[in-house]
Amino acid sequence: MSYVLNIKMNKQNRIKVGKLGTFTFKKGYYVYIGSAPSDARIRRHLRKDKKKHWHIDYLLDHGTIVNIYVSNIPECKLAERLNGKVVVKKFGSTDCKCDSHLKYFETNPKKLLSKLGKEWTR
Repeated sequence: MSYVLNIKMNKQNRIKVGKLGTFTFKKGYYVYIGSAPSDARIRRHLRKDKKKHWHIDYLLDHGTIVNIYVSNIPECKLAERLNGKVVVKKFGSTDCKCDSHLKYFETNPKKLLSKLGKEWTR
């Protein structure tokens, strides 16, 4: 199962993302594409009290999940289809050949995600 988190960042933040380093994240929306065998990972992302393990854990300390989408399409294919800006290379994708599994949008990409969501379920 793949999932997509639409995350709102209310202000610009400098965030240390584990071993990847420290980066500036602008105010706006970040779309994260991940995968997990069950919905337990999504439930974990929604919790505030957790040990940082994945790259997304560092970002979620500063942003709010506004939408969640689930798909049977592999996460790398979903990441390829989203045309947002890559802010941090290899974010969430150190185990594959993708540039990043995190994309930036200045405005809420909810309509784009909903449109793609209809395609994802086919």
